[in-house]
Amino acid sequence: MRKLLFLLVLPMVCFSQGKLEEISNFIKEKQFEKAEYQLKEYLKSHPDNLNATELLGDAYGHQKKWDQAIVEYKKLVELEPKTANYHYKYGGVLGMKALQNKLKAIGLIGDIKTAFTTAAELDKNHIETRWALVELYMQLPGIFGGSKSKSLHYAQELEDLSKVDGYLAKGYVYEYDNEPDLAEKYYKMAIQTGGSLTCFNKLSTLYEKEKQPEKAIKTIEEAQQKHQRNALHYQIGKVAAEYNIELQKGEQCLQTYIKNYSESDGVPKAWAHYRLAQINVHKNNKETALKQIDMALAQLPKSKPFKDEKQKILNL
Repeated sequence: MRKLLFLLVLPMVCFSQGKLEEISNFIKEKQFEKAEYQLKEYLKSHPDNLNATELLGDAYGHQKKWDQAIVEYKKLVELEPKTANYHYKYGGVLGMKALQNKLKAIGLIGDIKTAFTTAAELDKNHIETRWALVELYMQLPGIFGGSKSKSLHYAQELEDLSKVDGYLAKGYVYEYDNEPDLAEKYYKMAIQTGGSLTCFNKLSTLYEKEKQPEKAIKTIEEAQQKHQRNALHYQIGKVAAEYNIELQKGEQCLQTYIKNYSESDGVPKAWAHYRLAQINVHKNNKETALKQIDMALAQLPKSKPFKDEKQKILNL
């Protein structure tokens, strides 16, 4: 009899898992509204399914429906209080709601801290939670519990788990605290240890922020040598255009970016034409600058920076 019941139940379980995999793929494909609808229907007949509840919270979160996401993740925290990832997600959407509504932010801070610290205590290897705590304690005003020392504490925990994450976290803390030399030190250590695009981007962005465009371009070029990404051609062109340096190199990089462009590069081609317009303004090539900005506007006609740049060119 047990075997018979097992055989009867098994196809239902397999169907259930298959359905959730299908819905999960909707989320991966950014079909969030479709995933939300199907998960609501699914939960009507499977109200206690934790995986479906988590996926619904995820679908809400991707749509910035923070209140609805909070409800779903809170259910998970209450049903499975020992699962670190549920606390992490709950704290995350509370944090997003706080950013959206500053009047309510003060009342949410305690719950956000509790959710993240609980996740960290439950899972000593949860990297995302420790990153959240580094940023939270650094960004909170001191009156609400903000603390550089606590941020560095969790940055050290990150370093113990992953040297690259630890170095990046310490770089973030020192950059936020306006200590660029220390931030540079740790970003360089992250590059030496891991060398991911993220590591290079953190350092080049720091250099731009500190108005050191030559160092920024050199760092981006090093990233390009290692990773061979077309998107980095745009980054070099952007820095050249914004700071009026190495204009020939910047122009060549932007032309290469346009020639090899694909959607995976991220920045629309229109922005490359905008940067080329800026470079030609620097070179006093009004006609070429006007041609480039018109190409940018043809692709993104409502862009205010493009309209402003065209007016600037016309006034030359």
